[in-house]
Amino acid sequence: MLAAVLSVVTVTFVRWRRLLNALVWNSMNAHNICAFGVNNMQALFDQQAPKKATNLTVNSDLLNQAKSLKINLSATLEQALIVQVKNAQREQWLKENKDAIDELNKLSDENGLFSDSFRSF
Repeated sequence: MLAAVLSVVTVTFVRWRRLLNALVWNSMNAHNICAFGVNNMQALFDQQAPKKATNLTVNSDLLNQAKSLKINLSATLEQALIVQVKNAQREQWLKENKDAIDELNKLSDENGLFSDSFRSF
């Protein structure tokens, strides 16, 4: 019974630690998406929100080249903003949770992981 409980706790602990590492290192690959159900996570922003017109200042030569290449400026800006917002939110989360992350790392460094006794490698 105890072994079964430890096994569940170990799997949960290791899974959360891997998810944390994936978020920290921004390595959301196909494995992580499947393993951690990232596709079920809350969306970064409301994709149904109405569009809002805005004014920007852009290098004129760059703008002319983008227009001549038929680059959709709105879509390009939106994609760039998604990346910037995601990175800023990740950094904010890491800053807010630094103490807990440090304590978790200290705990596992001092005591090892629950699964250490079950590993065959």
